[in-house]
Amino acid sequence: MGRATRGCGCAVAVLLIVAGAAAFVGWKYVLPWWKKQPPPASGGELTIRILDVGPINGDSILITSPSGKTVLVDAGDTTKGKVVDALKRNNVQQLDYFIATHPHPDHIGGAAEVFKAVKVLNVIDNGQPPAVPPGAAPAQKQTPAKKAAPAKPTKSASLTKFYDDYKVAVNGSGARYEKAQPGTKYDLGGGALLTILAPSEPMFTKDKMNTGGNDVNANSIVARLDYGSFSMLLAGDAESQTEHRLLTKDLDLQARVLKIAHHGSKYASSADFLDRVKPQVAIVSCGAWNRYGHPAQAVLDRLRAANVKLYRTDLQGEITITTRGKDNEMTVKTAKETTEDLWAGRTAQKDDSSRSGFIAYGDFGPPPRPSRKSEQK
Repeated sequence: MGRATRGCGCAVAVLLIVAGAAAFVGWKYVLPWWKKQPPPASGGELTIRILDVGPINGDSILITSPSGKTVLVDAGDTTKGKVVDALKRNNVQQLDYFIATHPHPDHIGGAAEVFKAVKVLNVIDNGQPPAVPPGAAPAQKQTPAKKAAPAKPTKSASLTKFYDDYKVAVNGSGARYEKAQPGTKYDLGGGALLTILAPSEPMFTKDKMNTGGNDVNANSIVARLDYGSFSMLLAGDAESQTEHRLLTKDLDLQARVLKIAHHGSKYASSADFLDRVKPQVAIVSCGAWNRYGHPAQAVLDRLRAANVKLYRTDLQGEITITTRGKDNEMTVKTAKETTEDLWAGRTAQKDDSSRSGFIAYGDFGPPPRPSRKSEQK
């Protein structure tokens, strides 16, 4: 009898140990995995529109969730109403979120127009002001005070006017503001989820860009959009340094669609990054007048080697993606057809890198002159 009791006690102890181990494994591994999983898709339609912001470079992406919530990621440059027209065309009277990926005018130059046109509830940016090149604000010569003359804006003030206008618009909108934090998730309703992946501390500085690229771009907000089996990576103007930092973190980067970073710059979309993301579809948002060779031929060659389906706003206009979150179910439509070669890069007239003094403050100018080769065709 005593032996049977002791045997029963040993069995209970073993069961308690096994149960405790299972609970620990669940708490340590299963629970964190479960928390990372996006909510199930509702079956409603998720729509992503990569807007055509015109012949100058720029980004603006409009997301409409299955529940009707709207997100605008960037607003292009001073777009002469292009983004606002797109909002009106799609009956958007309110934005649940406006995300400014970084302070360059080709991403937030059109923001003030947007804030005047629609109600914005929440604003997210990276908390960084624009960089001003040394010597941009030369000291004013002192002259005898005979008659008060209107103060002329300094060069630095004119360079950053797009940012000042953005801040004024945000402060006057009544929108709730927050600085982007990696890991923050935004429930867009209907099963759609937006997660912030970057930037992370320490922020990139100019001295960290020795291999090329621009520090303001490198600090772009990078976000991931999930809906059922659909996923999309919104890379802003991230540089290869940003991509490398993301690769060192425990992140799910594999995505069906990749909005190519920095308009297809040669300083982004590294081979290692593309190998990790494994996109089926790649979208380049760029302008036909850009001087920086966007998209770069090297990037297009890497995308072609990765066997992706390529779309470009400079050649095909607005690009619309719709999905209900089911496996292998996604539709991509372009505003126009093109006879030009999607896989042909543009020739750079300028180097889009901090080391070459790159400052993207409205430096677009007239359309680039065609090369002699293209003239002879």
